[in-house]
Amino acid sequence: MEQWLLILSSALIASVMAAIVGTGGGIILLPVLVAIFGVRDAVPMYAVAQLVGNLSRVGFNRRFIQFRVVFWFAVGAVPFSILGAWLFTKLPDTGLLRILGGFLICSVIWRHWRGRLITGFRPHWFAPIGSMFSLISAISGSAGPFLAPFYLSYGLIKGAFIGTEALGTAAIHVVKLVSYQSFGAISSSTWVCGLSICPVMILGAFVGKSILERLSIQAFMRIIEAVITGFGLWFLIK
Repeated sequence: MEQWLLILSSALIASVMAAIVGTGGGIILLPVLVAIFGVRDAVPMYAVAQLVGNLSRVGFNRRFIQFRVVFWFAVGAVPFSILGAWLFTKLPDTGLLRILGGFLICSVIWRHWRGRLITGFRPHWFAPIGSMFSLISAISGSAGPFLAPFYLSYGLIKGAFIGTEALGTAAIHVVKLVSYQSFGAISSSTWVCGLSICPVMILGAFVGKSILERLSIQAFMRIIEAVITGFGLWFLIK
């Protein structure tokens, strides 16, 4: 019982955070699942919970979604999700977190050095971005902070950022789960445990959306840059 109280409370915090800044849920929830269930069960279980969490954010932000971005993201992400799921069954440890951490910190520094958001980069660039993200996500379980700098650079903020990111990521979780199942990396008990977390993920998405609507654009940008920088440092020292 105590373990499930910890899991559900972590899931609620993770879902609220993801609904506000579009990322970060994995840093909160995934380590808890790994500690309790082990990494081989935790990563697919987290994918089940995150699929529902992302679909909830899609529903709450559906008016703002940029479908061209989602399309190009999925073009690159779907095949590499399958490759990443296969590699998940083969690799003991990827060693990618330090690279990801350095990238995140540099992206925030570069944005401030430039003094403005990059504008004008085309939606089709989200195909290679989706490829990189889905590969890292399928292997490590979570790579959400990797995406935020690209969506911000494209000019998506608040509901447009949250909804667009959530729909693209939901597509990835579907492919990952099908692949995990095909490769024998997910059991029936993992499905049940993952689905048990889902109601809390929906509640967190609703609470986070309510908070997001009250944030100014300036406050939103400050929060998300602080979160990205924090994750970058955490990845570097992990």
